[in-house]
Order: sequence, then structure tokens, then C-alpha cells
Amino acid sequence: MARLFARCKATLQDLGPGLIVGSSDDDPSGIAALSQTGAEYGYSTLWTMLFSYFLLVAIQEISARIGRVTGAGIAANLRRHYSPWLLYVAITLVVLANTANLGADIGGMAAAAQLLHAAPNVIYVVGFAAVSLLVLAFVPYTSYAKYLKWLTLSLFAYVAVAFLVRIDWRQAAHSTFIPQLRWERSYLTGVVALLGTTISPYLFFWQASQEVEEVKTTRGDKPLKQAPRQARRQLGRIRADTYIGMAFSNIVSFFIILTSAATLHAHGLTQVNTAAQAAQALAPLAGRGAEALFACGIIGTGLLAVPVLAGSAGYAIGEARKWQTSLEKPLRQALRFYGAIGAATLAGVALNFLHIDPMRALFWAAVLNGIVAAPLMAVIVHLASTPKVMGKFVIPRGLRIGGWIATLVMAAASLATISIWK
Repeated sequence: MARLFARCKATLQDLGPGLIVGSSDDDPSGIAALSQTGAEYGYSTLWTMLFSYFLLVAIQEISARIGRVTGAGIAANLRRHYSPWLLYVAITLVVLANTANLGADIGGMAAAAQLLHAAPNVIYVVGFAAVSLLVLAFVPYTSYAKYLKWLTLSLFAYVAVAFLVRIDWRQAAHSTFIPQLRWERSYLTGVVALLGTTISPYLFFWQASQEVEEVKTTRGDKPLKQAPRQARRQLGRIRADTYIGMAFSNIVSFFIILTSAATLHAHGLTQVNTAAQAAQALAPLAGRGAEALFACGIIGTGLLAVPVLAGSAGYAIGEARKWQTSLEKPLRQALRFYGAIGAATLAGVALNFLHIDPMRALFWAAVLNGIVAAPLMAVIVHLASTPKVMGKFVIPRGLRIGGWIATLVMAAASLATISIWK
């Protein structure tokens, strides 16, 4: 028993980039998309969370391996091994999607905070953005990563809400394990948006770059191409971290759809535009406690996701431009890197004060993510399968097959949506 406890403790201590990536995947804007899907289609899209788990695990483990083996992030490897036009197209699309997500997330956090305590929207929007930037700029990565891990506990709010409402578990299980596909424009677009929310390019960039940060900040650690003796432990840690982190992400997403289906859809409320609106709609159906839990979860996940979104944009731009890119570096030593993070965050803040519907922008950003993800995933799988890039640590056959399957599924879903929209 003591040995089992010690092993579990060691595994939890090893969790890092994968857990943070998985948790940030359930950001306020993603919660809005999940809530809308549950409200509109009930239990019928629950299967996507089980299905997408295996796709997400494959591409995130591949991304993490690239960072740990080469000691460089996705953008840096694209710069080294591909044409500049491919690099800058990929970076531009990722940064644009991140900016839309940032705007929606900050706005979602502000709306959720107003449910708990009424105050002018501008105070919450500026306040949440400022806190995120100050933490990124002045808290070293080694300390910051610990805080991010603790923030993942906020996601349990969504699991707790499910036990405050009445759920048809039999129907939920049926919908989870037996897909109910509909050849309808709105349904297919919603599925692609869900996949784009779940399997997003910014997650690839963040997890690879965080593996690089771990190499830089952990005494004795080196890129595996330089220290092959570390491979067994590090690759095992990456696999466990990714499997657990992505399971955490998809379980929470599953419960958000489940709760929305059991409350909003069951009572004929099929239109949800924001995560805060989903929380507010729960009050008359499941009580004020459910509303408060849901709102607290939105704020907690936002505090986790906003730095990840802004940070991944900073890594992508900085690595492409050969800047000093590290959250462990003081502000003065990586000024351009932090400047890129600040610019992305401020652009997201600005969306909340323009005549732009950030949630509409988010939905189409999620669809765009789903469409853009497939070619980027193909490049990532190719990178990880190339001896020139990975040395003797090219990804194993099973993982390579999983990566290509994930890529083909995302491509097929995107093509289906494009064809039906014609």
C-alpha cells in the first residue's frame, strides 16, 4: 500500500505541461461552445468527447516529444526545417485564433464575475487581463507552473454541478458509446467547432514549448538528442502526463455537455451565447448553488487559459523570429517575447470594447481551428517522424499511425463542413 501511494505521489508530481494543456482546453470560450452543443443537441454529441480523446492524446504526445527531444518548440522546428511561408502562415493563423479566444475568454470571465458580484464590466475585463499579464511577466516559470497546476482543481466545479441536476444516465451512456450522426449543416459545423475547441493548434505549441522550459529549468535535464540516457524516464513521464491531462480535459468537457443537456435542452432552452449565460440559466433549473459553481469554474479556468493562450502566441512569434523565449527569464531579458504576449492580450481586451460579437468570433475561430489543425498536424507528425529532426527518437509506429489517423479525421470533418456549406 505504501509503495502504491508513493508511486501515485510521484506520478502526480511529474504531471506538468500535459495537465496544464488539458485543463486550459476547457477555457470559458470552450465552455460556451460545449454548453451550446449540449443545449441544442442534448446528449447526442457526448460521443465526441470519447472519440476526440484518442486523437488529442496522439497529437499532444507527439508535440511534447518534439519539444523534449529537440530542445526547441514547434515554431522553431518549422523555421529550421520548412519554408518561411509555411512558418508564417501557421503562426498568423494561430495568433489570430488565439486573439479571438483571448477576447472571448476575458469577456466570459468578466460576465461570470458579474453573476457573483455586480460591478462595471470594464473593471473585470481590465482586471483579469492585468492579473494574467503581471503573473506571466513577474512570476518565474518554476513557481508559475505550480500555481497553474493548482488552478486545474477549479474544473471539478463542472463535475460537481452534474450531481445537482437530474440526468438520464441510460440515454447519456447510449449517446456516448453509440454515435448519433446527422448530415445537417448546423450539426456538422457544431461538431467541427467542438473538435476545433478540443484539438486546437495553440495546445500543440504550448505543450512543446513547456517541455523546452522544463529542459531549461530542471537541473541535469537536456534535450534527449544530447542526453539519450534520460529518454526512458522522460518519454514515460510525457506519456503519463499527456494521458492523464487529456483525460482530465475531456471528462470535464463531457460533464459540461451532460449538464447542459440535462437542464437547458431538457427544458427547451436551446440557445446559449456565452458561458455566463449557461451558468445563469442553471439557477431556475438546478438552483443558485449550481449557478455559482458554474460561474466560479468559468473564472478559474479563465485564469488558467488566458496565460496559456497569450503565452503560446508569444512562443510562436518569438521562436519564429529567433527571440529569447522563456517565462523563466526576467522581463528585461526577454522584452520582445513578453511584448508579444502583452500585444495578444491587449488585442483580446480590445475585442470586448469594439462592435464585434466576441462569442460569434470565437465560434468561427473554433471552426477555423478545426480546419487549420489538419495541415498543421500533418506537418507535426512529419517532423516527429523525420530522423534529421528527431535523431534516433523518431516517434514509434503506433504513435505515428495514431497521429495520421487524428490528422485524417480532422481533415475529413473539415471537408465535410466545407462541402455542406456550399
